[in-house]
Amino acid sequence: MKPLDMLHYVDHTQLKAFASWEDIQSLCEEAIRYQTASVCIPPSYIARVHEKYGDAVNICTEVGFPLGYSVTEAKAEETKKALEDGANEIDMVINISDVKNGDYDKVEKEIARLKEITGDKILKVIIETCYLTEEEKIAMCKAVTNAGADFIKTSTGFGTGGATLEDVELFKKHIGPEVKIKAAGGVRTVEDLKAFIDAGCSRIGTSSAVKLVTSENK
Repeated sequence: MKPLDMLHYVDHTQLKAFASWEDIQSLCEEAIRYQTASVCIPPSYIARVHEKYGDAVNICTEVGFPLGYSVTEAKAEETKKALEDGANEIDMVINISDVKNGDYDKVEKEIARLKEITGDKILKVIIETCYLTEEEKIAMCKAVTNAGADFIKTSTGFGTGGATLEDVELFKKHIGPEVKIKAAGGVRTVEDLKAFIDAGCSRIGTSSAVKLVTSENK
């Protein structure tokens, strides 16, 4: 696969707390130019991006981000508003405390609730692997599958660690056949990008892929 083709797998991301409108416009224009899978942006920018760019960009946003411990009702309202404003993809963060307490059914029900709201739009579930044991990761693979979500996602990029190939391999063993994998956090080189795609990831969440690939192809 050519490096530029790898950008079609990328959720081109700008989620910094201080992201300006100029930053978001630059992100969107790069996404259009290089045909990234989506732009992943803060919820507060969705309506403005949708108004300016329309269907030229596929808008992804975050819910319950980055810590995941807001209540389900709040996540549900966030999701509804994001879809109303023009988002097509929702990346939700699970309640990691519920996982640590062994309340796997509660996590599954929350995912199912948000999938009910997203309907035919894409729901990705961030399980934040850096905080979980292998047993908990496997339990989350099952919860994501049973709840009908579209993707399991490794990380927020704001935790203590990001995606690893070992976690991707673990996911592949335990998710259902309809669930896809998104790797995020720690994808810092073109080699990383290629490795995660080759490992079976359908999406890569990163803010640096466009810069990395285009600089290598100058």
